[in-house]
Amino acid sequence: MIHLLYAVIFAEMALILLLLFKTPLRKLIILTFDRIKRGRGPVVVKTIGTTVFVVLLSSIYSLVNIQRRSEDGAVLNPTDQVLASKHLLEASLMGFVLFLSLMIDRLHHYIRELRLLRKTMETAKKQNRGFEDGKTTSGEEVKALGEEIAALKAKIKTLESESESKGKELKGAQGETEALRKQADGFLMEYDRLLEDNQNLRNQLESIGHSPEGKKGM
Repeated sequence: MIHLLYAVIFAEMALILLLLFKTPLRKLIILTFDRIKRGRGPVVVKTIGTTVFVVLLSSIYSLVNIQRRSEDGAVLNPTDQVLASKHLLEASLMGFVLFLSLMIDRLHHYIRELRLLRKTMETAKKQNRGFEDGKTTSGEEVKALGEEIAALKAKIKTLESESESKGKELKGAQGETEALRKQADGFLMEYDRLLEDNQNLRNQLESIGHSPEGKKGM
């Protein structure tokens, strides 16, 4: 049993060294522990640990009994001395095995938490980068929109000035049209007056032409 305990201790120490240093086997060991802790794995591990703890208590109890016999004044024979040394060694080794097992469990737990924390940090960094890129893009879009708005304002001012100039031209054209209309009305009135004068002159000429003939007849 002592040889088995030594083998377990050396195996646990090797596992601890592999977990402490980043080696290619570290990831494989972590994945193996992850699988062990699923399903019935924790129950089996707890059962083994409980068994080792019970055997440890048994060895301690046997060692205490041997020590009590020596305290009662009885002389320990070589067999008792060998048994006491054996129980003490077994108890020490089993206690060391349990301690190393606890260290391996805690190391695995902290490494796992560290990996999750790193993944969370990487995700947060990616989200932050995406937010910054979106913010930059939004800033560029806002700048482009501002330039478009400025161009539209300038265009509106140009159209307003053109509209104002066209309005002035239209008012001028309306004034000229009104003046031409008044001038045409004047021409028509003058034409009517001339026609009337012409008709009066004809009437006068006709009356003059008929006058001598009237006198001759008398």
